[in-house]
Amino acid sequence: MNKTIKQFLVLTALAAGVVPAVSAHGPGDGEEKITVHHDQALRDAPGKNALFFTVEYAPGQKSIPHVHGGSVVAYVLEGAVVSQLGGESEKTYRAGESWYETPGIDHLVSRNASATQPAKLLVWILNDAKAPVLTPLQTKGDAP
Repeated sequence: MNKTIKQFLVLTALAAGVVPAVSAHGPGDGEEKITVHHDQALRDAPGKNALFFTVEYAPGQKSIPHVHGGSVVAYVLEGAVVSQLGGESEKTYRAGESWYETPGIDHLVSRNASATQPAKLLVWILNDAKAPVLTPLQTKGDAP
């Protein structure tokens, strides 16, 4: 299965609350580990879910380019992460720093800044209850 499709399916399952904790990819295959810590439907905001999860990057690992349908706040728990949102330059965030992603903005780069140390993010998303957590961006190799 194409790894972009595989990640999309795993994260869609996470959004639906189907899987409480998961590794998005097998050990050593070069991509992040995602663990859901909390997924809550919001009574005061019908149709919305608040989702907390961690993203763990081994040295040199990265996420696929993607877009989130909901508001995102990412906080670096350990290490350093390079992030680039559409229309912006790459920026390195270190432990204790955070950033906000507007719904629908392309998240072009999200990777561990180190080739020797791990990195870990805590991510909070306010998402439509039935929407996927992320949608992979189509790359040249994915075009039909």
